[in-house]
Amino acid sequence: MARKVVRLGVSLEPELLRSLDRWVERRNSPSRSDALRFLVRKELSERELKDPEADAVGAVMVLYRHTAPGVLERLTAAQHRWGEHLRSSTHLHLAGEVCLEVLILTGRRREVEAAAEDLRGVKGVLEGDYLVGTPRTAGGRTGHRHPHAG
Repeated sequence: MARKVVRLGVSLEPELLRSLDRWVERRNSPSRSDALRFLVRKELSERELKDPEADAVGAVMVLYRHTAPGVLERLTAAQHRWGEHLRSSTHLHLAGEVCLEVLILTGRRREVEAAAEDLRGVKGVLEGDYLVGTPRTAGGRTGHRHPHAG
């Protein structure tokens, strides 16, 4: 089903328009409109995520050497601590006994961030980072239940 689109005019200084066009090209965006919609959604997402109780999704990436003593057990224990928030994980073996793991989390923003910090802080993890977003800006929700919420 196609969504209704409302057209509007936007006035930009010439240099700002040139910068936008360069960004649109680097981003491989199909149009200025698509790029502007992306920027508006990003701003709305950032505003929404200022609330620690906001519905959130997260992707956590960790790199570690699987031969490091106890790292697998500690990483598995951390994943079990966040079991109700952990929705998926992917494990990839890299060269040099290094493993990459990507974990997908859902829940409140504060929970997703706490889980991400816990996972990337596991002793033996050599590098880790995470990204948090909200499905609301795309018109969705995680479906994560919070029975203790009012």
